[in-house]
Amino acid sequence: MGKKQLALRLGEMVLVLLGISFITFCLVMLAPGDPVRQMIAGNEDIVVSQIEIDALRHELGLDKPFLFQYLDWLGRVLHGNFGYSFMMKKPVVDALMDGLPATLVLAAASTIFMLVFSIPLGIYTAVKKNSWFDYLVRGFSFLGVSVPNFWMGITLENLILPMVTLGVVMTSKYTRQVRAAVLEELNQDYVMGARARGFSESHILWKEVLPNAMLPLVTLLGLAFGSLLGGAAVVEIVFSWPGLGYMVVEAITYRDFQTVQAIVLWIAFMYMVINLVVDLSYRHLDPRLKKGGR
Repeated sequence: MGKKQLALRLGEMVLVLLGISFITFCLVMLAPGDPVRQMIAGNEDIVVSQIEIDALRHELGLDKPFLFQYLDWLGRVLHGNFGYSFMMKKPVVDALMDGLPATLVLAAASTIFMLVFSIPLGIYTAVKKNSWFDYLVRGFSFLGVSVPNFWMGITLENLILPMVTLGVVMTSKYTRQVRAAVLEELNQDYVMGARARGFSESHILWKEVLPNAMLPLVTLLGLAFGSLLGGAAVVEIVFSWPGLGYMVVEAITYRDFQTVQAIVLWIAFMYMVINLVVDLSYRHLDPRLKKGGR
């Protein structure tokens, strides 16, 4: 990826983030409930008059037209100010920094779990296509993909960590994808040519097939890690894991809209950064791309 392409990608990321921020802001504004009254509800011992409620709404800028509210919020965000989380009694940035490490640890651990099991199983089932082991692994993979995260989390709550709950589901998906990628390469003409020249099956698999299958597998890995960052909310709730997913569900419950908007924006940003890193890694994984090939 050249400098011009990188600049275009970064420009696209900015536009996408602006679009996501606007859509999120619209959805938050359409959500039922009054954030001002929710803030006051947290102080049950204090009796607040309607005049004080209106004054607080004016102080927060909630009495302005929608577009002005969005532009005010966007201006603060561009200066690093995501607002104040009344749910956690701290600035939203501080709340994000508290929840982000837990989410990253859970996503990384689940990804490692997935790689340790899915890659060997995917490769072996591709090599042993239509064997009893292949059918067995494919059956378990189908079950793993079909089982909802929350059901597995509740079932395993007292046995193993949330890492395994996420890892089993992701392993089921990734094993099938690894198998499909390896099978596609095994059916290529260059594999038949290598066999005709007398190369061993292990040489063909490790030196020829796997390097060529790396590009789609790296793409799938990036998507898997990104989905773990944004899709682990249910598992985090089941296990009370203090990550961003748990935090955003709590923020929605308490109508803490500043926190909701910030978390959605952060997750979208991290997802796009992961995809960009995956694209940049292509040039190192496939030397043909360095010469302008496809």
